[in-house]
Amino acid sequence: MLEPFIQVGIVEIKEEKDKPAARAMAEEAARIFKKSSSYYLLDERGRQMNSTEFAEFIRDRQQTDFVLGGPYGVSQEVKDRAAGMISVSRMTLTHEMARLVFAEQLYRAMTILKGKGYHH
Repeated sequence: MLEPFIQVGIVEIKEEKDKPAARAMAEEAARIFKKSSSYYLLDERGRQMNSTEFAEFIRDRQQTDFVLGGPYGVSQEVKDRAAGMISVSRMTLTHEMARLVFAEQLYRAMTILKGKGYHH
């Protein structure tokens, strides 16, 4: 879907199950930090943008990592290290649904930047 416009890689961090939330988030954070040192966090409390604003946001970013938390969210350390936070929706979504909505918005942003007719 995005390949004509940009290269996209999805790296999934193993979700910690059957552990207290704080411990699970700490272990997930360690794996996030091994994969990316600079990222934007997708979080319902993040900056809200419409599709055109998001297209402008990503326009000059050559390589950008986005982190989406699991069922418990992410640790405060992951939030603190983020370059910024972006809201996919103010509503709480499953991480699978948030990933789908975010992928669609990436596609929409790329069509806006390339002058395609997808976004009206």
